[in-house]
Amino acid sequence: MSTIARQGRGFRAGYAFLYLAFLYIPVLFLPLFSFNSGIYVAFPIQGWTLKWYGTLLVNDRLHEALGNSLEVAVAAALISTTLAIFAAKAFTRYRYRGQRLSLGVVMLPMVMPDIIVGVSLLILLNQVGIGLGLHSVIIGHTMICLPFAVAVLMSRMEGFDRNLEEASLDLGEGPVATFFRVTLPLILPGVVASLLLTFTISFDEFIIAFFLSATDTTLPVFIWSQLRFPQRLPTVLALGACILVFSACLVVFSEWFRRRGQVSAGPGVWS
Repeated sequence: MSTIARQGRGFRAGYAFLYLAFLYIPVLFLPLFSFNSGIYVAFPIQGWTLKWYGTLLVNDRLHEALGNSLEVAVAAALISTTLAIFAAKAFTRYRYRGQRLSLGVVMLPMVMPDIIVGVSLLILLNQVGIGLGLHSVIIGHTMICLPFAVAVLMSRMEGFDRNLEEASLDLGEGPVATFFRVTLPLILPGVVASLLLTFTISFDEFIIAFFLSATDTTLPVFIWSQLRFPQRLPTVLALGACILVFSACLVVFSEWFRRRGQVSAGPGVWS
């Protein structure tokens, strides 16, 4: 390896390290101070304790907010992934006029500021008489989760041999039977990855839930409301640490499952 190549490799490694450190070192302070016996987020740490995690078990308002978030996240993940299956199939299997425009419209919420989506839905839902509550949060979260689900499933549908679907049709199966017996099993890892990813996005989302939840508080909104009271900050830090670990595990498992599905569907399986 030449000197220039070694220097370039060292530069890339150093840049990657500094970039990851910039992103994640501040996040690591969250679980660190959740074990602090004092209520102030400052060094030096006064002592080590688990009592803030114990308070999470007896907080009824927190449990209610957690239940609301789980309900919304599960519903948004199921709806967005179901819609994304058909959208991804249309975008990858067919060619039609306005295809790029329709794909851009579907992907638009991915780059649109959440506060714009939240305010727009707040006005729209009130005008049409739907009202606010968990059902309106589900609508908003489905809207922002759909582009991510479509992106995951499009990459999955483009990753397996289309001749398998054509062979099923040639052997007498109809389009519906082909989808359930051939297409769906092949894209199942992508479906699971989409469910996990959209669940995480919905579970952690704050702005749209803040505008649309009314009195049905979700967990991020509950956390925000607790930040106004300094004595409750350690409990919020403990809760945040739990959410951080839970979300990271979901994302890592989602990516692992998606990659595992790509490997298992390689040429050797069908040879």
